[in-house]
Amino acid sequence: MIAFDAAGSGPTVLLLHSTVCDRRMWDPQVPALVAAGYRTLRCDLPGYGETPVPDRPYDRARDVVDLLGTETAAIVGASGGGRVALEIAARWPDRVSALALLCTALAGHPPSAALEAFGEREDALLEAGDVAGATELNVDTWLGPDADEATREKVRRMQRHAFEVQLAVTDEPEPIRVEADLSAITAPSLLVSGGHDLPDFGRIADQLATRLPGARRLDLPWAGHLPSLERPDEVNELLIRFLKAG
Repeated sequence: MIAFDAAGSGPTVLLLHSTVCDRRMWDPQVPALVAAGYRTLRCDLPGYGETPVPDRPYDRARDVVDLLGTETAAIVGASGGGRVALEIAARWPDRVSALALLCTALAGHPPSAALEAFGEREDALLEAGDVAGATELNVDTWLGPDADEATREKVRRMQRHAFEVQLAVTDEPEPIRVEADLSAITAPSLLVSGGHDLPDFGRIADQLATRLPGARRLDLPWAGHLPSLERPDEVNELLIRFLKAG
């Protein structure tokens, strides 16, 4: 069972966090979405926040869809949460009314040299037992220049906790891999990238803009990888505008 919380009433907006964070990353978005007339549902993916690493193979997309029951939802996904959102929208297109993807990851994307170098450095730090160093590497890599120290500390806590949860498991089961056909997606989409992010995520957004129906492509020159934390008021406004237009 994955941990979740819900607030507000109205059409449901499902918030899927980056894998640098957990569902607390959406703290600045929930009040704004509720005030705009939406029910917000957010969860911790397996191995993050209050959701433990499963003890058997697991299907992240199905676990999230199960939270919705029979509801249809708009989905806002950040980074790794965007990858899960894309899978949900492809496997259950009738359950997704809109997709807002912030610096989304994409299954099968070949990493750039910069992203590979980041992964190798993170692995080396964790193998050396330097969890603090690996945490700081993530904070420095994924937050843009507009993130204040309180935001950096919030991401630091979330990433450190994720490492602690995941490293405590010696035999982590593999997630169930499902080949999702993106051509099955019917929901209109908003594809956001950041000018200070690694190049992979702008390229992914460009690629998806040619593949998804009704796609709107937006680059935020000021943003790093986590714009919803870096300038929450600005991102809240663009999300609500997109959802209302849907």
